[in-house]
Amino acid sequence: MTTPKVSFEFFPPQTLDASFRLWETAQVLAPLQPEFVSVTYGAGGTTRKLTHEAVGTIHKNYGLNVAAHLTCVEATRAETMEIVNSYAEVGVTEIVALRGDPPKGAKGFVPHPEGFASSVELIEALAEDGRFTIRAGAYPEPHPEAADPLADVRWLKRKVEAGATSAITQFFFEAETFFRFRDACEREGITAKIIPGILPIQSWKGAKNFAQRCGTSIPAWVEEAFEAAVRDGREQLLATALCTELCDKLIEGGVEDLHFYTLNRPGLTRDVCHALGVTPEAVLENVA
Repeated sequence: MTTPKVSFEFFPPQTLDASFRLWETAQVLAPLQPEFVSVTYGAGGTTRKLTHEAVGTIHKNYGLNVAAHLTCVEATRAETMEIVNSYAEVGVTEIVALRGDPPKGAKGFVPHPEGFASSVELIEALAEDGRFTIRAGAYPEPHPEAADPLADVRWLKRKVEAGATSAITQFFFEAETFFRFRDACEREGITAKIIPGILPIQSWKGAKNFAQRCGTSIPAWVEEAFEAAVRDGREQLLATALCTELCDKLIEGGVEDLHFYTLNRPGLTRDVCHALGVTPEAVLENVA
């Protein structure tokens, strides 16, 4: 089996305990030499300052290639480009450009009157700026706001045409979900790399809530398996096995890159990576 390239998503801490979790996560996963790590924004851009601080610290202290998240929510174009400049000043060369989730309590996304109206507009501005590699988001299953099943594919094509060179997908439970999306993108003429987003399931209850919010379908067999595992105290064992199996199938299907949503809890992600052959020892052998 081909050893995949990996990347990890972190989120910025909002408490002292959360800070310790983030630094532990970075410390545990850094030896796996990820292609990049990304740092998220909170809904409505609520963690903008924390994200910037985390990006700078991770880049400086761990020497990792950090792809900073950037959204269009509740900011003017000038404010957004100011953040872009601050990222460049701390050595960031990659940005994950997203529309972003609306603030809590809002019914939907409403562009700032002086801001970017969509991720496409944001990507166009970043491409014109010219200092960054731009990554976009992608939905292998219809986004809750999508007009039809192919809307997300067409929208991704617009992001690539605007300047995105790769896309990271929302998480999914079955490899076929990703393969169908990849095939649809190829038919639409999208040639940019599409990286599957992988969610190691730390908590089945939390994963279910997350899936319902973002439109990820839950296969009946997955739900039945986790409900039984929770009853039997085998939730983590099942999560590791299913996540590893999902990644195996993706790699067998030609996938070379995997992006893990760590939730700042590194153990499960590290165990899955080790099972896939991504270990500190393997990284050193490749360098040698």
